Amino acid sequence: MISDLNLMFLILYVALNIISFALFGADKRKAIKNEYRIRESTLLISGLLGPFGAIAGIKLFRHKTKKRKFKVIYLFLILHLILIFIILKHFWF
Repeated sequence: MISDLNLMFLILYVALNIISFALFGADKRKAIKNEYRIRESTLLISGLLGPFGAIAGIKLFRHKTKKRKFKVIYLFLILHLILIFIILKHFWF
């Protein structure tokens, strides 16, 4: 059974990934329109907090694919997968 606190954290985690995805999409749109862009530091922080959404945004929008510094988001994803495994192992096994 999932507690209210766990559910709240799960909803927050999903929301962070959706926001991260949306930021990459918005920045790509701004790049195409030659508008003021979202800071790279903001995109990287969003990738740290929501790497699933960030990678989905990078892949779907084909945005920031050639910038080396954005490869670190894949490391963030690995870190998140390890933490998710540890949390699941601790609480459900």
